[in-house]
Amino acid sequence: MSERLNVGLIGAGHFGRYHALKLAGAKRAKLVGLADANPERAKTVAWEAGCPVKSVDEILELAQAVIIAAPAEYHFDLAAKALRAGKHVLVEKPIAATLEQAAELGALARGAGLVLQVGHLERFSAAHGALSARMGKPLYIEAVRIAPFKPRGTDVSVILDLMIHDLDLILALTDSPVASVDAVGAPVASEHDDIANARIRFENGAVATITASRISLKTERKMRIFSQTGYLTVDFAARKLTLVGRGIGMKLPGFEEFGVEQAGWQDHDALLAEHEAFFASVLDGAPVLVDAQAGTRALAAALAVSEAIARSRAVAEASGLIPRG
Repeated sequence: MSERLNVGLIGAGHFGRYHALKLAGAKRAKLVGLADANPERAKTVAWEAGCPVKSVDEILELAQAVIIAAPAEYHFDLAAKALRAGKHVLVEKPIAATLEQAAELGALARGAGLVLQVGHLERFSAAHGALSARMGKPLYIEAVRIAPFKPRGTDVSVILDLMIHDLDLILALTDSPVASVDAVGAPVASEHDDIANARIRFENGAVATITASRISLKTERKMRIFSQTGYLTVDFAARKLTLVGRGIGMKLPGFEEFGVEQAGWQDHDALLAEHEAFFASVLDGAPVLVDAQAGTRALAAALAVSEAIARSRAVAEASGLIPRG
């Protein structure tokens, strides 16, 4: 295989455009064409990226690998078609709509010896690196991710739109199967849940509480982590973390064994890092950082949260707390 990968893009919406522009400047890849269901949007983004507009079938003829940034409901069909055509695939999150679909995609990739990477962008962020480098196995995690309402992304619930990012990070940190989920949520500005809160217990005893909202007045992304070795709080927006633990940083008055360490990080281009990791997996045989198994694990947790919300809603309707509907 050549050292410059021929890549096609399927989906040129809000995030697909970012993929296109990043591919246009890639050193190890050439964008051979993009496809989108909206012809005008396809033309506009293709002009910006300096590539031709192609059909999906034409892209599968020209490309060695494809990036799928279409709406979530089309992820499975497009990824399966590409894998069956012998193409390496980077598919945006969620990997698919159901666990059965996710399992089929993983099996297709393994059977054909193809790379299947899932676009959990947070795994490639500087924040994730700073966080995982300073924290051992957590006992308790509290995550908040809230943002003002935007029509983009409302084809799925806030769980699959926003919360799934924190679910993926927390699953990577705990490295333990989910034991139980309790959750509540509500649709406010769309047909799907726009706000949700979940409490997740893991088989190793760890617990996580996660809040996600896309109907807030401000943007906030924070995480607090408790472990046997200390306490870590992270403000993703401010790019700052504070760690309290034994034998570190400035000593705490009256608690000489403990100290406080504050650190920050410089943002790097997470999308570029995600692309470069994909190219390295295809061209160099590097391990896939966020593979089908990781994508399926995040999807399973997200679906478990959705199911828990449905159970809570049924109880609330039966008690008259909320109207049936």
